[in-house]
Amino acid sequence: MRGAEHGAAVGESFYTHVGGRATFEKLVRAFYAGVREDPKLWPMYPASDLEGAIQRLTGFLEQYWGGPGTYSEQRGHPRLRMRHQPFRVNPEARDRWLAHMRVAVDSLELAPLDDAMLWDYLERAAHAMVNTFDE
Repeated sequence: MRGAEHGAAVGESFYTHVGGRATFEKLVRAFYAGVREDPKLWPMYPASDLEGAIQRLTGFLEQYWGGPGTYSEQRGHPRLRMRHQPFRVNPEARDRWLAHMRVAVDSLELAPLDDAMLWDYLERAAHAMVNTFDE
């Protein structure tokens, strides 16, 4: 038996365990709500294709966590560092990204172990995207 403090059952993906696409879309929409209000980050995002950006990030995250492989089918290998290279991602941008993502993760009200697992990945991914130390 699994209590609220435990992770996914054997054989169950994290994606399924936390609620599937609805959970990841809620996460990404909450994240972008914060980014829209951030004067440093918002210029890095495609205002004219915000819904596309939401769907791409949702698709990437759901695939990473064991959901459908739609992201790779539509866009190929994620190549995160390459896709972020055109943007100046310095430590300040990373920290702002993480702050908005933290609020979004908190909005999911996941069990503590699920929250920790998701957050660990998001922190590692954010640190890996830093491509400049210039202000």
